[in-house]
This record gives sequence, structure tokens and C-alpha cells, in this order.
Amino acid sequence: MNKYRILGTAAFAIAASVVMTSCHDKRSTGWEYAPNMYEHIAYEGDQANPNFKNGQTAQVPPAGTTPVGFKRFDYPNTKDGYELAGTEVKNLLANTSKNIEDGKKLFTTFCSPCHGVTGQGDGLVVQHGYPAPPSYSKGQSSRGGAMKDLTDGKIYHTITYGVNSMGSYASQVSPEERWKIVMYVHQLQNL
Repeated sequence: MNKYRILGTAAFAIAASVVMTSCHDKRSTGWEYAPNMYEHIAYEGDQANPNFKNGQTAQVPPAGTTPVGFKRFDYPNTKDGYELAGTEVKNLLANTSKNIEDGKKLFTTFCSPCHGVTGQGDGLVVQHGYPAPPSYSKGQSSRGGAMKDLTDGKIYHTITYGVNSMGSYASQVSPEERWKIVMYVHQLQNL
């Protein structure tokens, strides 16, 4: 029995020394200077939160707020909004060769599948049977008037909201990129 007691005591001593030495960080003083840096009190976005009436952490922004860096386009998606944008909205970007070149790249990526590389309404999608959009230089707008006479505001409005078979590109193309496309479309109107 002595032999087992000695082995048990030795095993306990070894286990205790392993536990004591593995948990002790020699660099630590044991003091905690800024506990909130170790144990955060912030709620995660998907957690319940008693600080709000609806109990949610992630809140919807108040109505009418504008995100930082976002520019409002307060023209409704109506024929009147389109016409008003056509007379009031002007491109504020500098008409530089760099902006036109950027517009060309964006047009090629987003618009040419339907409108064609030269804006004649002969894109690859049209070649596969999809209805052709009107030519920028020779066509007539479904909203009235010649496509070659479209103003900055009308083109921007159409990119933002879409028209007929064309959907909105507001989620794919930023406002600045839309203005660059507008510049390039003006180039295509003169072909």
C-alpha cells in the first residue's frame, strides 16, 4: 500500500506542478490596466440589445438621412422627373480625356452588351434576339425626341432608374461613374 501511496503522491505532485507552471505567465504582473480592452462590452450587430425599443443592435437609419459621401438625386422615377432632370441636371465632372476614357471603359463593360460598342443598338445581346435599344446617333427615344439630343440629366436619369427593358444601374455604377458614362455617350451621339 505504501508503494501506491508514493506513486499517487508523486503523480499528484507532477500534475500540480504542470498545472501551476502552465498557467503562470512570467511576464504578467497579474494587474489589469484596461479591462474593457480584454472584455468588450459592445454588442455585435446581430445580438439582442436592451438599449433600443425594438431590442435590435443593428438599427435602420432615420428617414431622410444621407450617408457620408452620398449625393442625392432628388428626381423621381417618372416622366416628369426625367424631363425635369433633363433641364436642371448638368454634369459637374471636368470634361477631360481621362474621364471620357474611363466612361468608355465603363460603357463597354455595362452598356455595350445591349447598346453595342459604338452605341448603335447592336450589342451581343441584341444579336441573340433581345430587343434593340435605339441608336444614340440616329434613333428616337421612347420618351420622345432624338437620342442624339439627350441631355446630361436625361442620360443620368436613365442610368439611375432604367427605362423600358433596361433596368437600373444605380447599384452597379456609382454616381461619379455614371457621369463619366454620360460624357462618353455624348461622344457616341456624334457618330
